[in-house]
Amino acid sequence: MHSDAASAAETDWPQILQLYDHLRGLTPTPLVALNRAVAVAEGLGAEAALTLVQPLALDHYHLFHAIRADLLRRLGRIMEAMAAYEAAAARTSNAAERARLRGWIAGLRTPAAGA
Repeated sequence: MHSDAASAAETDWPQILQLYDHLRGLTPTPLVALNRAVAVAEGLGAEAALTLVQPLALDHYHLFHAIRADLLRRLGRIMEAMAAYEAAAARTSNAAERARLRGWIAGLRTPAAGA
């Protein structure tokens, strides 16, 4: 679906959500639920997605925390977002990814945070 879109803004998120709904029926795992929540965020908003993400048992997984952080940032919950980005950084062994996550934390500390 992403490669079919002419631009990121034209991504067919409702179709992606339908595909995740189908996948969830076949493979109801926390990772499928997490990825589905990303589609929910794009189609229905960050609050709806955060409700789906919060109960997932994925504390060990850095992308769980990174996704939570992004949702919290979108909702203007900057301090919580910073803590979630830090949790994500602490759980990845990839130095470049850790640096990028910490860069997002630094960006949230600026006066234009969340803009």
